Amino acid sequence: MTVREDVLRRPDGSDGIYGVVDKPDFVLVLPLELDGFYIVEQYRYPVGGRFWEFPQGSWTEQDPDRPDDAAALARAELREETGLVARSLTWLGRLHVAHGYSSQGCNVFLAEDLTKRSPAREATEADMIRRWVSGAELDEMIAAGDFVDGPSLAALTLLRRHLGGTAHGR
Repeated sequence: MTVREDVLRRPDGSDGIYGVVDKPDFVLVLPLELDGFYIVEQYRYPVGGRFWEFPQGSWTEQDPDRPDDAAALARAELREETGLVARSLTWLGRLHVAHGYSSQGCNVFLAEDLTKRSPAREATEADMIRRWVSGAELDEMIAAGDFVDGPSLAALTLLRRHLGGTAHGR
């Protein structure tokens, strides 16, 4: 990740400075099974708390032989964080997570036909919790403010579009 300040000229002709965070793109995976989803909870340092979200992540510099392939990354993150392996992986779209200050984007995938294995979490994810919730329960969590991850909520919009208007069920 790099942080920079660009000197620029605004549309009104005045000069200014714009702060930009450049960070590699990441993937987010919606693991759908029956009428619900697998979600994960982890501690998020910048906001000082534990939060539920869909599995997500990016390659690190230490990842050996990492391909430049969002689908491969999606499969790796799903397996790493949840222990799930998807027989079917569908690309749902691309999001800009915070385009007001960051160049980082996110590719969203739907994972289906899941097989359960043991997670292979990184040290920073050692306290991660995996949980299955029904679609109705996820809607309740959103309404109660217990599921507030922006990219996860945006990914649900892409899924609803893909499924024809619903978040759980066809």
